[in-house]
Amino acid sequence: MPSPDHPHPGQGVALAILATACFALLDTLSQFVGSAVPVLMAIWTRFLVQTGMTVGLLLPRQGRSLFATRAPGWQLLRGALMTTSGVGAYLSLQHVPVGEFTAILMLVPLAVTLLAAVLLRERVSALTWALVAGGLTGALIIVRPKGSDLNLGMFLPLVLVVINACYQIVTSRMVKTEDPATMHFYTGLFGLAIASLALPWSWARLPTPGLWLLVALLGVFGSLGHYFMIKAYQKAPASRITPYMYSQIGFATLAGWIVFGHAPDVWTVLGIALVAVCGVLGVRAR
Repeated sequence: MPSPDHPHPGQGVALAILATACFALLDTLSQFVGSAVPVLMAIWTRFLVQTGMTVGLLLPRQGRSLFATRAPGWQLLRGALMTTSGVGAYLSLQHVPVGEFTAILMLVPLAVTLLAAVLLRERVSALTWALVAGGLTGALIIVRPKGSDLNLGMFLPLVLVVINACYQIVTSRMVKTEDPATMHFYTGLFGLAIASLALPWSWARLPTPGLWLLVALLGVFGSLGHYFMIKAYQKAPASRITPYMYSQIGFATLAGWIVFGHAPDVWTVLGIALVAVCGVLGVRAR
């Protein structure tokens, strides 16, 4: 039912699903351009476009309050984590199909629970521990070596889960004092600044203007995805939205199938289903 704080929960769910579609397109496009564009050059372009779009979308509504922050150090840390996550995702997608990659990333909510128990000494139920174990089992089924394809890059998404879980913990601390739109702006700005430091050593001439357009679309899809999520959380509570975030697995699997012909086998589908079920039950168990 609608509440005074979240008057349009149905709209919030729709916006969240739209955001997951944008994120799936972002990951699919990252995999598509990954073999031709250096990673830091792609990340720099993404954050450049994202920062420009954030200002264009949010500044007219919020004015100078968009730039007001009480925690510049935490903003920098969040930007550094986002940049590390972007680099890790870009590299991971050179080794793991986008659908499977997305499914593994859906372990992040369970990883946040695990880190909260270990680092913050929060009490976690036996059911939640079982769901964490089940989700990790699903991820290992997804990344299992197929024939002689074993390489360390296949396990990069699991490292990325930990990085993204740290990002979520930092975010949960910051939302108590910071405006979500301001956080989104500074994350892009600091990500752009960090990527700019390495840009002179990673710049490469791209062979076609079309490739530049595709790289720029990384920023478009990333910015729109985060913008839609901000609006979604304004319309509906997180507990209502989070289960629908798993629709990103479906979008990413479909995109990977269409663009790359990556049709998941039976074991991969089983692993994806296990991650999704454990993730949704984990949200409801909290």
